[in-house]
Amino acid sequence: MKHLTTLTFLLMALPAYAQDSLSVALDWTPNTNHVGLYVAQSKGWFAEAGLDVDILPYTDTSSGTLVASGVAEFGILSAVGFHSQRAAGADTTVVMAVVQHETGRLVFNGERSDIQRPADLDGKTYAGFGSAWENALISSIIRTDGGSGTFDTVTLGTSAYEALANGSVDFTLEVSTWEGVNSVLLNRPQRAFRYADYGVPDQQTTFLGANSTWLAANPDTARAFVQAAQRGYQFAAENPQAAADILIGETSGMLSNPDLVHASMQALVDGGYLRDADEPVGLVDAAMFDQITDFLFDAGILRGEDGRVPEAKPDVTGWFSNDYLSR
Repeated sequence: MKHLTTLTFLLMALPAYAQDSLSVALDWTPNTNHVGLYVAQSKGWFAEAGLDVDILPYTDTSSGTLVASGVAEFGILSAVGFHSQRAAGADTTVVMAVVQHETGRLVFNGERSDIQRPADLDGKTYAGFGSAWENALISSIIRTDGGSGTFDTVTLGTSAYEALANGSVDFTLEVSTWEGVNSVLLNRPQRAFRYADYGVPDQQTTFLGANSTWLAANPDTARAFVQAAQRGYQFAAENPQAAADILIGETSGMLSNPDLVHASMQALVDGGYLRDADEPVGLVDAAMFDQITDFLFDAGILRGEDGRVPEAKPDVTGWFSNDYLSR
């Protein structure tokens, strides 16, 4: 010790301020649903909370799987994906609602005169994405309008939007605040049916979820992360264009269409998707959570750990928590 310089000794005597390292997995390539994370990173709010946060790039492994397996402590999760995985025993808990209302809609070419109501979709061709949710959703919408709920499906993924534009298919599903905004920018007239107009309950479509085991063992770190992310989404709700610029800047050129990002952010704010009036950003609505669970259970989408449809609707009271949010 006698050989240490005074400066070295003083530095060693200082308390350690090591940051807690954690990661958050994205459910898709970076887009405006992720804006709060990038704002919090850019503004230094994660670092301010004592956190070293790694925003993991999107991979073929779902964010829900990465979180449930402990590869990532947190993840952005689609609501239907979360419900399906949690019903099957996934070790995940929702800690924040990113998107407060349903942004999805059923869309078709706006110049089609033969499609005026959902029942007109019987026998037509749907460009899909390969999930059980889609068939249940569309069939329910058509039947609610008096149709039989029968249609042909071709699985095209994101190519569905080009197929719709060139007339290869009759209809598809889209996120109004992204693909819907883009269709306007591309001057592709569309018309749409809102799910809630045809018997499908409104839902908070996107969540921030955590590994449940890690969450129970690290409540203070979890709370620090969630509240920093919540602060990021709060900023985005109040400053959509500045938040769009941050998102573009933080994603290293991955978002090549600034007009789309800015228009999407404005659509999220104008539609009230990031914040409900008189409620904190990110609050999970227990009634909405329960109602979409009812729909998924009744449609036979939820499966237990044995792969079978459960006899009774799962008890979802422990599937989410608002305790980590700033209220």
